[in-house]
Amino acid sequence: MLSIYKTIMDSNRNPLRALLPQQRFQIMVVLSLMWTTIFCTMAGAWLWYGELVAVHVLFAMGVAVTGATFDSARKMTTYRDHPKADGTARYDDVWGA
Repeated sequence: MLSIYKTIMDSNRNPLRALLPQQRFQIMVVLSLMWTTIFCTMAGAWLWYGELVAVHVLFAMGVAVTGATFDSARKMTTYRDHPKADGTARYDDVWGA
């Protein structure tokens, strides 16, 4: 269970690790807000007639959005992945970052 948690929540292990730390933080904040909204809505939906349908749809949508986000981050490339043909450094690579 701990390894599953770390795979999703640890930004150094999940597919967002390829992004800059600032971008990872922003995306993780948005995903946490989305999941908080989903679980709060699920708890409030318990009083509705279609609570089971609402809970399952919300959960499935959350899993789909999280999976799509992780999948697109895995495929993302940056300028560092495409060096110039003449071998010169690009932008912050000049400083050895």
